[in-house]
Amino acid sequence: MNLEGYSMRPLAQELSAALTGGRVDKISQQSRAALSITVRQPGRTFLLQLTVNPQNPSMYITSGTAENLPEPPTFCMVLRKNLENGRISAIRQRNLDRIIDIDIDTLASGRLETLTLTVELIGKYSNIILIKDGLIVDALKKIGSNNSRVRTVLPNQKYEPPPAQDKLNPFEVGLEEISARIDRSARLDKALMNVVQGFGPLTAREIAFRSTTVEEALDCLSELRSAPPTPTLIVDDNQKVLAISSLDLNCVEGRKLKFETMSALLEAADRMIGSYAPPDKDVFARLIRNELRRATNKIDVLRRELSESEAASDWKILADNLSTYRYRIKDHAADEIEVENIYSEDGERIKIPLDRRLTVAANVQNLYRKYDKLKRGAKFIEEQIEKCAEEIEYLSTVEHSLTTATTLADIDEIRAELIAGGYIKQSHKKAASSKKAAPITLRAPDGTEILIGKNNIQNDRLRQSAAPNDIWLHTKDIPGSHVILKCGDVEPSDETLLYAAEVAAHYSQAAGSSKVPVDYVKCRALKKPSGARPGFVVFVGQKTLYVTPASIRAEAAAPPDGV
Repeated sequence: MNLEGYSMRPLAQELSAALTGGRVDKISQQSRAALSITVRQPGRTFLLQLTVNPQNPSMYITSGTAENLPEPPTFCMVLRKNLENGRISAIRQRNLDRIIDIDIDTLASGRLETLTLTVELIGKYSNIILIKDGLIVDALKKIGSNNSRVRTVLPNQKYEPPPAQDKLNPFEVGLEEISARIDRSARLDKALMNVVQGFGPLTAREIAFRSTTVEEALDCLSELRSAPPTPTLIVDDNQKVLAISSLDLNCVEGRKLKFETMSALLEAADRMIGSYAPPDKDVFARLIRNELRRATNKIDVLRRELSESEAASDWKILADNLSTYRYRIKDHAADEIEVENIYSEDGERIKIPLDRRLTVAANVQNLYRKYDKLKRGAKFIEEQIEKCAEEIEYLSTVEHSLTTATTLADIDEIRAELIAGGYIKQSHKKAASSKKAAPITLRAPDGTEILIGKNNIQNDRLRQSAAPNDIWLHTKDIPGSHVILKCGDVEPSDETLLYAAEVAAHYSQAAGSSKVPVDYVKCRALKKPSGARPGFVVFVGQKTLYVTPASIRAEAAAPPDGV
């Protein structure tokens, strides 16, 4: 979901008004695709978030806090060395391209130098590049000739911007010149997009939606050039982002959300799209998928072996029959005998294989040994199947935990859980902050607090800290978060209990379903067996509600943990 060049113009103006003259106080990197810059102005501090994730490349002043990687990457260290304590002298957009330059004045050996941090927000080619005297100092994404035949981005080479397009800047040329270039035989939105710089499909569609002719479109453009921006976000019923723009969009169907600033718009879009993924989240997700696949294949094999071992009773029947008739049979006389089955009420006959090398008595013992071996095997296989099923259930809870992990602290707890379970080895790298991850906190319509665990370790902490009369909720036989309704000694209303059940359904693997069963019980009824895996509890006396998952607004979630 890319912000188009035309909509990026008011963003650049907004950032320039807020940050020009400010001192670069701190630079932090949150992931391979995101970093933040703390800028101090007299009486106020701003946090500028830069994200070049292909899903939603953006930059904005955030109201939240930033989490740092345990060890700052090389690019972050280069920026700290060159830019910290510098003053922002200018922030500008290159023409109407999706490129914003941040000029920063610094002192080096007593001399004033200006470096430029260029932020290219161009989809999958997005990048952050540090430039000095026209040469690249370093880049977040280094691009060599093996990756691109058109443009390389490497230290010590001259910075070349992305190839320019032969289009007209509507803020620099007259409408007559634009009118003369427009192909009136083409569809209006495409005709505009082919001529006007900064127009992507969304902006062109919006102006075409408001117009019927080229002349009306140019009049609309004239009005928009002098009108203040109207930061707008369009989402569907499932909170999926459909469009972001500085224009009041009418050409896209959906729920329209408006914001005071472009930064507030982009921060909300970033949160909804979920473009930030804590480091190792994808690695752990792949690990869990592989472990689930291995466990599922193993349980299939065990079930086939169990089916085969169920033939143990057949060998006992053969042994019992041979033992009954053994005095009628001569030793070493035949490879097989046929007798009347002592267990048959209809007088059916049964064939018994014999080992001619053995006596009849030895054949009886041999058959009983086969029966005992298969019986023991069946018992062992049943135990293995049970353990394998428990592992699949447990891994499914970890897989769900990863879907709700949004902070480094969340990932650290999942990492600790995987280490304790023997799925990964203890790392000797520098550890991140030991601060515990906070659960998600919501409020029911009547104000009752609801706590949602984001992983199994958090689920255990919630259970331990809950009051005996608080209510615990969890989707029945479906991986999901543990939910605590903090009602204390006050019985919750039916509406509040129902809402808490809807929350439990929302934070589960059944979030997209309806009539989801949710068990609930007083916290005093929960027990954790000795040696049980994290997040595992047993309980009795529960009741079950069938609900449709609540549509939880993204704003309701607790803010990320501190730095």
